[in-house]
Amino acid sequence: MNITHFRNTPSVGLDESNPVAVPLSEPVAVTSTTSVERSDGVETGIWECTPGRWRRQIAQQEFCHFVAGRCTFTPDGGEPIEIRAGDALMMPANTLGIWDIQETVRKTYVLIF
Repeated sequence: MNITHFRNTPSVGLDESNPVAVPLSEPVAVTSTTSVERSDGVETGIWECTPGRWRRQIAQQEFCHFVAGRCTFTPDGGEPIEIRAGDALMMPANTLGIWDIQETVRKTYVLIF
């Protein structure tokens, strides 16, 4: 059995950085991530996003725990959810909505396929 330890430090290097696909404002938010694929239908990792507003569909069911930053997620047809470091969310598969990142956020996540 392999144990993956994600330390909650800003010095953890993230592998990929890309601008968001559907930006709704300037500046265009940039996401960075590092992940570990698991063969049992689960992916875990660390995700970070710089300030900006953008639209996203979350294709898989996701549990996430925010360890830094501040943002709002407004699901289509729902009320805005204010998120701060220390908060956790469980999102159903195919969640659609708008992210508004006010302060660079970092979260650990588990995707369930």
